[in-house]
Amino acid sequence: MTKVEEFSSRWGIVLASLGMAIGAGNLWRFPRLAGQYGGTFLILWLVFLIVWSIPLLLAEFSIGKKYKKGVIGSFTSLAGKNFAWGGFFITVCTLAIAFYYSVVTGWALRYLGLSIENVWASISGAPTISNKLVTEPGLLDNFWASIHTGSPTTVVLHIFAVLLGIFVLFRGVQKGLERANRILIPTLFFLLIIIAAIALNMKNGIRGIEYMFAVDIAKFSDPRIWLEALSQSAWSTGAGWGLLMTISSYSRQKEDVTLNTFIGAFGNNTASLLAGLAILPAVFALAATEAEAVTFLESGNYALTFTIIPKLFAEIPGGAYLSLIFFLAFFMAAFSSLLPMLELFLRNLGDLGLSRISASVRVAIFCIVFGLPSAWWLDVFNNQDWVWGLGLIISGWLIMFAVVRYGPGRFKKEFIDVDSDFIVSAKYFKIFMYLNLFIAVFLLYWWMSQGYSENPWFKEGKWNVIDVYSNASVVTQWLIVIFVGILINNFLYKKFVKS
Repeated sequence: MTKVEEFSSRWGIVLASLGMAIGAGNLWRFPRLAGQYGGTFLILWLVFLIVWSIPLLLAEFSIGKKYKKGVIGSFTSLAGKNFAWGGFFITVCTLAIAFYYSVVTGWALRYLGLSIENVWASISGAPTISNKLVTEPGLLDNFWASIHTGSPTTVVLHIFAVLLGIFVLFRGVQKGLERANRILIPTLFFLLIIIAAIALNMKNGIRGIEYMFAVDIAKFSDPRIWLEALSQSAWSTGAGWGLLMTISSYSRQKEDVTLNTFIGAFGNNTASLLAGLAILPAVFALAATEAEAVTFLESGNYALTFTIIPKLFAEIPGGAYLSLIFFLAFFMAAFSSLLPMLELFLRNLGDLGLSRISASVRVAIFCIVFGLPSAWWLDVFNNQDWVWGLGLIISGWLIMFAVVRYGPGRFKKEFIDVDSDFIVSAKYFKIFMYLNLFIAVFLLYWWMSQGYSENPWFKEGKWNVIDVYSNASVVTQWLIVIFVGILINNFLYKKFVKS
């Protein structure tokens, strides 16, 4: 058997874990939610880190370390021959996210380019974004509209993001993924600290911090905050994606599962807090009133990042440079998360016996082709984000089901505690493994019962599969993947486990 390549040190796998977890959501989703709900959200967000994300991440890390395979092989080795389709679903779910996440990376690159153009205009004396906004207030809204649908530039940047990621990963784990994260992650934290320091020193910037940490007891009765806190923790840490399972398959044999998991989880939350400390003070400092600041924060993920933030930076001295730093950090966060998504695909193809170069070519072609619809149409992007974002709940449930089926106590002793100097309570792990199975089902039921589409299931008597946010679209795509997985279940077992 060929020896699987490994990370060179603990910091190699820690930085890879941080790169997986710290993504675009830390910089645009977390600040909006923290500003919208304040300290109430922060408390629940931390609670779900302990209740949901860390137990799931412990399971993922230890499964990958134990079996040294990709997601399909590792999951099936634990869950059993009849559940290979579950590993297939987890893999397809994360790959479907990768197909449009490369588009987000492309958007980040385009706004980084816009920021560079603005800095050059500031130096050369040409009209800057700030100057143009005086006569054209809708400039940034129009710019965003020009790139999110029907834009050849976005298609090119999507392709470039995929090819750049494959180029980095082609060199392997140590020379590719590990070396890239040694640059990306420290630089990202450094840039976030700079932005936060500048924002905190802005006039009235402290109001944003006060609002961010203010706890409103009455908000605990709002079920949406609980949902947002759980979903943000899962999305941000990467719990349930199978990415940490992929990364840990390259870990050294004596790697400390518990310590590495906790470092990655709390490091990710630190990055989110830094992003909040950077964005909220800027919003509150530049808004005329607190109500106006909250309106900015409630304007939506894409609006906040691609229209509101550049507009805010355009209104302050040196804002062109601050915008450049922000979008450089945004690109690094998006790209560092794209890398493990591509590696997940590469790792599974490697399990099939393909060489690194052969797998890289296939991954590049696959991701470029299947990402094109999201790069060209925002509605497709939103649909895929909705379908597979919800799908992560099922992915997490499947991983926890496999652990419970094996026996949480036995699993912890044989998978997690081996080589771990830092040991968590067995009761803690077992209680939340069982509890989270019910939390996931309730969350999924609650989310879909809201009816985010005007016609969640049927429209004019027909199955409403075309609607962007319909439950029919979500369920149809899930069932197709599950059905295909069940059809090829024996094939998956033979190719990824038995062989």
